[in-house]
Amino acid sequence: MPAPELAGRTALVTGGGNGLGRAMCRALSAAGARVIAVGRTRESLAETVAGLPGAGRAETCDVADPDSVAALAELLADEQVSILVNNAGIAGPVAPLTEIEPPEWDEVFAANVRGTYLVCRAFLPAMTARGAGDVVNVASVSGKRPLARRTPYCASKMAVLGLTTTLAAEVGPLGVAVNSLSPGPVDGPRMARNFRLEAERTGTTVEQAEAEFVSRAALGRMVTEDEVGAALVAMLRMPGLCAADVDLSAGMVGR
Repeated sequence: MPAPELAGRTALVTGGGNGLGRAMCRALSAAGARVIAVGRTRESLAETVAGLPGAGRAETCDVADPDSVAALAELLADEQVSILVNNAGIAGPVAPLTEIEPPEWDEVFAANVRGTYLVCRAFLPAMTARGAGDVVNVASVSGKRPLARRTPYCASKMAVLGLTTTLAAEVGPLGVAVNSLSPGPVDGPRMARNFRLEAERTGTTVEQAEAEFVSRAALGRMVTEDEVGAALVAMLRMPGLCAADVDLSAGMVGR
């Protein structure tokens, strides 16, 4: 049976067309929420919704574009979104800071930080008016520890952490809980890309690049997309959780 905490609630998940976003959509749907998967590619969003165990809806939006986000909010005016998951983001370049071009830097911040700000700005007023809601911003352990050759990504995720705690202080008194979820390396296509780029840059093999990275985690492995989805649902089932960051890194931050 669906958990009472999520049954009947509507959850909007950005970046819901693949990877972590799709896994979180599945987890929320399995826990009883009606899911709205948002992203830039309608085909992948449709695949996400088709695979949900419960009701779902797919809508396209570029979260870094104010007009696109405003149009999404207007389109969903009839939906009572009470769970907002800001997951959309990009990994950005893998290179020393001195080799990163300003447009590359700006692209990462537009997707990872500006997008979170714009979506919160669009959907928070209805939550605060009702005096209830949950916002979960997907950050990263890379916002809490050094990761060489990934400065735009790490800096953007540190910004998401700061946005989360400050926003929680603003809207917590109005009944809306704001938290962040910081996954460690997640087994999947994005990390495979990063390992390939790191191997090319350092002259090692992909297997060596992966082994070196994973060795930083206490459990000696990456987390899975389904584990991230389960963590999200667990956070939403925790009354009183606010202005918190949940680390899901297989022990990477602790070492």
